[in-house]
Amino acid sequence: MTYLWLKAGHIIFVIFWMAGLFMLPRYFVYHQEAEAGSAEAARWVEREQKLLKIILLPSIILVWLLGMALAGSTGAFAQGWFHAKLLLVLLLSGYHGYLSSYARKLAKGQQPLSGKTLRLLNEIPGIAAAVIVVLVVVKPF
Repeated sequence: MTYLWLKAGHIIFVIFWMAGLFMLPRYFVYHQEAEAGSAEAARWVEREQKLLKIILLPSIILVWLLGMALAGSTGAFAQGWFHAKLLLVLLLSGYHGYLSSYARKLAKGQQPLSGKTLRLLNEIPGIAAAVIVVLVVVKPF
């Protein structure tokens, strides 16, 4: 029964985390399109911070905690597919950190990336999620 609760919690918080990872770059696009120093730009900074602190941070923490507990309870650490999944989750965690740092840059008025680049970045979590689902369900190795 513990396994099922761990699995359910892990899936729930993966969904929350992925939703936030999809939303944040889109927020950045809208933020960058707002006039610098405007009330609208300030509202985007506030929205980005709320998304990071209320959804993304708790979700990534719970994804990791529940995921490690789940892996430990199933012996996944000894399986090849899990190593590939773990690498992808590490990369997604780094992507999350990159988005957090980009939010701080935007809050300071810096815009190092174009809207087109941000739109392309928005594809990263979807591709990673698709590969992770295949690894977990099919367990190809």
